[in-house]
Amino acid sequence: MERNRIRESWDILSDTYANSRNPDGNDAALITACFGDLPPDAVVLDIGCGDGRRTLSNLTHVQSVGLDISRSGLVLAADAVPSAKLLQGEMTTLPLKNDCVDAITAYHSVFHVPRTEHPDVYREFARVLAPGGGLLMTVGTGRYQTVRSNWLNSGRSMFFSTPGKQQTIDQLKTAGFEVQWERVVDDPLGSSALFVFATVA
Repeated sequence: MERNRIRESWDILSDTYANSRNPDGNDAALITACFGDLPPDAVVLDIGCGDGRRTLSNLTHVQSVGLDISRSGLVLAADAVPSAKLLQGEMTTLPLKNDCVDAITAYHSVFHVPRTEHPDVYREFARVLAPGGGLLMTVGTGRYQTVRSNWLNSGRSMFFSTPGKQQTIDQLKTAGFEVQWERVVDDPLGSSALFVFATVA
């Protein structure tokens, strides 16, 4: 599924996806556990922020920046979290300077990028993170690449791609990250999700 079609699907599905998620779920609580002690001037970048209620709304104690490929998602985020700075762009080429953020969240987002490009994504994460910065992200446990038709009963297709847990961990290490912990939590869509917290040297 080529990139423009993925963007088009997200533009149409932003509302549907936003309404399917609970901003106070167990995976949202991980943000507080990892980044709740950051000072008010810390900058946290949320990759694939969508409507903002899942992550940006839990980052109001810091300077939050949301990035998404979808303009529709960013419009929703502007309403939900007006204090956040919002950027339209792609995680393979982040429109940010080196060492400019203190932490990154990437909830259910990286696996919408072809897995062959995941090493580029992690290098970009490491590039924009300040030394010692943390990354909290969802990791696919299996190896797959698929297009799910009628995703969320929307009539639209969505692309998913992941090399699997161990290869993802290896790619993070190659990019300069050290994995601190892994945790499985309930997902508001009715399943569970693996989260990894890693820091960059």
